[in-house]
Amino acid sequence: MDPLSDVLSLLRPRSYSSGGFDVGGELSIQFRQHEGIKCYAVVSGECWLSVEGVPDAVRLKPADCFLLPSGRPFRLATDLTLTAIDAATLFANARSGSIHSFNGGGDCFIAGGHFAFAGDHAGFLLGALPPIVHIRKESDKAAMRWSLERMREELVDPQPGGFLVAQQLAYMMLVQALRLYLTEGPKGGVGWLFALADKQMSAAISAMHDDPAHGWTLMELAQHACMSRSTFALKFKQAVGNSPMEYLTRWRMLLAGDKLEHSSDPISVIATSLGYESESAFSTAFKRIMGCSPRQYSRGGSPATRSDLQRDADSVIV
Repeated sequence: MDPLSDVLSLLRPRSYSSGGFDVGGELSIQFRQHEGIKCYAVVSGECWLSVEGVPDAVRLKPADCFLLPSGRPFRLATDLTLTAIDAATLFANARSGSIHSFNGGGDCFIAGGHFAFAGDHAGFLLGALPPIVHIRKESDKAAMRWSLERMREELVDPQPGGFLVAQQLAYMMLVQALRLYLTEGPKGGVGWLFALADKQMSAAISAMHDDPAHGWTLMELAQHACMSRSTFALKFKQAVGNSPMEYLTRWRMLLAGDKLEHSSDPISVIATSLGYESESAFSTAFKRIMGCSPRQYSRGGSPATRSDLQRDADSVIV
């Protein structure tokens, strides 16, 4: 798999909810702080998006897609001067996988989903993204259009299995938006996600992901990037924020955490599978990166408790 697919597979995004809402007339909705990532698209009409801590509101137009990875409270409004209604109240009796109409609908239709991550380290992805990822380039909208139209059809005319289809379409929108962001968005940002937009850095990161157990050297990785050793080391640090060896160790420990949680392999086997010659060397690295020993982690003692990923009490599109 490629690095983005690797990370998404490791974090196991699952849909809290998927669906849409259709607004007629004027309305302002205030959404509370949330876990995970929200991914919506404007199927028709226009509205404003305002995110707490972001100075300027964003005008959303038809086929615009937006991701909200920071968990900050936000507002969707036809007019930002309107008094906002709390979303938790507005959607109190809402059901996932359906359309919720306000004031008869017809002016602004928004669809999408809210995703939580099963892994403990969602920050590995979410921390690399800005508070708002706004997909608005016309060619990018064209790439999203099929998913949007299918989502509209499933929500407007529910069919057997429609709930699952809507969830999968929302997930497709999420992955597509991240891909488009990689292609068009990140300019000058620091982090592994930004680095994937650079073909040379992406080649080195892909090599580490393809074979994390290999005893990678700086020279070998530089060769994958078609660069000199010194130039590669400098550029990787500038692009990713960590040295190549620091990144490799971090990725290995994320894989180890996943194996400790989802397999019955003993620690010694996991250590060997990730390129460590001794269990003690592996355990030292694991504790340094993950904040606890492998045995503590396997008993659910990781710093970010799994229950924290289940906290969002909002329903459906909220």
